[in-house]
Amino acid sequence: MLAAGIPLAADTPTVDPPTGVFGALADAADWFIGLFQAGGDVFLGLVTGIIPTLIVLLTFVNALIRLIGPERIDKLGEVAARPGLQYYPVRYLVLPLLAVFFLTNPMAYTMGRFLPEKYKPAFYDSAVSFVHPITGIFPHANPGELFVYLGIAAGITTLGLNTSDLAVRYLLVGLVVILIRGILTEIITTRMLARRASQAEVSA
Repeated sequence: MLAAGIPLAADTPTVDPPTGVFGALADAADWFIGLFQAGGDVFLGLVTGIIPTLIVLLTFVNALIRLIGPERIDKLGEVAARPGLQYYPVRYLVLPLLAVFFLTNPMAYTMGRFLPEKYKPAFYDSAVSFVHPITGIFPHANPGELFVYLGIAAGITTLGLNTSDLAVRYLLVGLVVILIRGILTEIITTRMLARRASQAEVSA
């Protein structure tokens, strides 16, 4: 009977929650710790989800490069350097796609070494614009910035929809965009180089 008359410590709080300035500080501390706990949950999800896939995919791509031969990939860069409208898709569509897929970011930009100086800015524009659209299907290409695609896919995941369709459309739109950007940047670069040459002649 004596034990029944004593309230349990768990039933009655011994300390009232802080209010005022101290309450605000306590809430801020809870939010601060919760931020890192949320980051830890995201990291745990990556360790058990995308990171093993990423490691296996990197291994596969490196093996594929060895099988194909780096010299054959380099040969494509030399073909893309040829003048003519028919080489636009090779220079600003096929070459950036293969460079980003096989060499990944940032090594993909080194494929521009085969191109004349007037084509290098446009190739870089195409390649750098493709390092995000490719991550939906091939995350190995740009693992350091995978959060860009994951942020886009977060809404689709919240709705319970399939992210595979999003990844394919993200890739296709990216291919269209890099082709347009490459062509436009080449036109702009050509005009700027011509203007610089004319100004040099006038000053001389």
